[in-house]
Amino acid sequence: MTESSGEFATIIVGGGMVGASLAIALASIGQRVAVIEAHPPGRPGQPSFDDRATALSNGSRRVFEALAVWPELAKQATPILEIHVSDRGRFGISRIKASEEGVPALGFMIRNRHLGHALMTRMQSEPGITLLSPARVQSLASKSGRVELEVTGEGATAPRITGGLLVAADGARSSMRELLGIAADVRDYDQLAIVANIATENDLAGVAYERFTESGPLAVLPMSDEDSPGTAGRGTIVWSVAPEAGQSLLELPEHEFRAELQSQLGFRLGAITRTGQRSSYPLALVQSEEQVRERVVIIGNAAHSLHPVAGQGFNLSLRDVAALAETISEAAMRDEDPGSLAVLQRYADWRARDQRDVVRFSDGLLKIFGSPSPLLRTGRNLGLLALELVPGAKHLLARQTMGVAGRLPKLARGVALK
Repeated sequence: MTESSGEFATIIVGGGMVGASLAIALASIGQRVAVIEAHPPGRPGQPSFDDRATALSNGSRRVFEALAVWPELAKQATPILEIHVSDRGRFGISRIKASEEGVPALGFMIRNRHLGHALMTRMQSEPGITLLSPARVQSLASKSGRVELEVTGEGATAPRITGGLLVAADGARSSMRELLGIAADVRDYDQLAIVANIATENDLAGVAYERFTESGPLAVLPMSDEDSPGTAGRGTIVWSVAPEAGQSLLELPEHEFRAELQSQLGFRLGAITRTGQRSSYPLALVQSEEQVRERVVIIGNAAHSLHPVAGQGFNLSLRDVAALAETISEAAMRDEDPGSLAVLQRYADWRARDQRDVVRFSDGLLKIFGSPSPLLRTGRNLGLLALELVPGAKHLLARQTMGVAGRLPKLARGVALK
């Protein structure tokens, strides 16, 4: 990393998985980038370094391959060979298999701390990236075609830095979005996501389970790294439940929590032999009312934070990263100002459809599978059966899940920008 002189092409606020990925992509085209991160790397409080897991689509794998990050990630990644979708107590079941799609894996599971570590290592090897951490933005102003930020904290190497473009990648509760005066549409799902590692009697064998229950969606995802508890099948769960029920589940003794989880999951994986430490976070759909302004881009969870039901949130954001980096690269080749509203609007227009489709897909799953209506229950189970029987239906869904549908940026096709 370079020493800061206070002048950068792009300033990224937020050094988590999205901000770090963008910094690496921009450095690969020769940009000088500053990354401002409030949490010291690797310390508690930074979501990119916690013990939760992220599902990476095939499209995301290609992005990381093009950014030379995948070789490190591959050491810790668990392939998803099949996705098994079911409605508890109902007849509808659908399976999406990598073998039927002609790919080695539909996606990969990886712990956030492994992903965060790989990205941080890659950033530190880039001479064009300056990491300011721990540091925070106190104020900002626009002057003579530049954005000027006042930065404080132990990691701030200069009290003021300037850049041609400011990117806010500081999460769903973005302080930068608030500082910019950009509102967000927030819809509370009135659910709490409970996350825990589990050990099961039978191996998950690369199968990811999405089970819709009366209490809420329950995802059981395969994990194979050394930190999963137990000695047999290893996995991680994301269980979305009402807040009061979630709090009760968090407070249960381990054996009682196991029993509750077993009653919802059934015995496809045999007995649940152990559950690890439980954590939780509230669920809401957050959408920024603006994603671009002159010299400003909102990205990642600051732009759109989704329900984890379909595992699409980070993958959508990584496609945004790839598209933004490509738009900036093309603008530079045309001798255009990458921070101009005309250039940034091209990026926003490009990404609008994919963002809209993924939000509707994730939100729609909750509405359809979360409804107690007998008519909807019958309809959704017929829909699951239709996926198995209608030619091409599963393939279209699989392409969406794998992140390879629509107009893909170069990085999402595995093509380097430069």
